[in-house]
Amino acid sequence: MRDVQELLEGVTLDASGRPVRFRRQNRLHVVTAQIDDWRSGGRWWLDEAPRDCWLVQAGQLTAEIHHEDALAGRWWLARVQD
Repeated sequence: MRDVQELLEGVTLDASGRPVRFRRQNRLHVVTAQIDDWRSGGRWWLDEAPRDCWLVQAGQLTAEIHHEDALAGRWWLARVQD
């Protein structure tokens, strides 16, 4: 997988809080499968907030998506395999 660390906007969640679609480079990606999910404590030495992480399949794109537990609650596209 390739590290990208892109800020995401327009993430849509299902009733349980899992991402079901997101926009990347003005393209809508619909999640077709959730492969894995986990909780990361964040890199404390860089003052990163803890985050929830998902590995998802969205068409041809396999993506690792992170959501920070911070006041801003930013969404990140951490890594991709396309």
